[in-house]
Amino acid sequence: MEDRVSVSITDGVADVRLVRADKMNALDFAMFDALTTTCDRLKTEKGLRAVVLSGEGRAFCAGLDTGRFETMKAGKGSGRLGSLVDRTRGIVNDPQYAVWGWRELPVPVIAAVHGVAFGGGFQLTLGADMRFLAPDARMSIMEIKWGLVPDMAGTPILSKLVRDDILRELTYTGRIFSAQEALSYGLVTQICDDPRGVALALAREIANKSPDAVRAAKRLLNNLAIDPAPALLAESVEQQKLMGSPNQTEAVRANIEKRAPRFADV
Repeated sequence: MEDRVSVSITDGVADVRLVRADKMNALDFAMFDALTTTCDRLKTEKGLRAVVLSGEGRAFCAGLDTGRFETMKAGKGSGRLGSLVDRTRGIVNDPQYAVWGWRELPVPVIAAVHGVAFGGGFQLTLGADMRFLAPDARMSIMEIKWGLVPDMAGTPILSKLVRDDILRELTYTGRIFSAQEALSYGLVTQICDDPRGVALALAREIANKSPDAVRAAKRLLNNLAIDPAPALLAESVEQQKLMGSPNQTEAVRANIEKRAPRFADV
């Protein structure tokens, strides 16, 4: 795990960092495993009061490692993950738990984002209670570029944050948007020059509040949401059908070969 995610805990604040800097913290199988293992560990960490999630190097997280696309052959679905439709972690599957697990932590989680947060990296920020962005940070719901849909628990969270028409435009186009745009859309808590420093300061402030009250507040705020289970399952059903399909394969090839895609009408 240490070559993907590092965790240090000081005075009740967990400083969690993605440390695959040479790949802009892209999500491969090892990164997914490290994220889920970290969530499992922190759920039972005594004395935990708050969590800050950030990335080392040039970016928070560039999204899915393109090497993962090699596993998306017809009939193979998500590769060694098996069927996405299977609920392996309560109401979610394993990739969704890499995001949803932060929502399930009993304490507040703050994402500190710099560089880029694309695709799965963008969805990872959504697992946090709050998101602090550097002024030059960029985001994208990028899955459409690869002929896919967002399927890491992002859709039920986004439905509460973003106006419906804006969410549809961002999802259908996959366009990259700025920190300032993200703030106007309701995706960002604050834009700041040092998002990790600001996030750690806020985490320390929260850590000085009654832990019983903070945990109770997170439970109450989590319960304000409508039942997310149907949306989480729908993500997996749609993604399972797309993975390895002819048009999804063509989307990947076209991007890798830097040419216009040649999609077949269904």
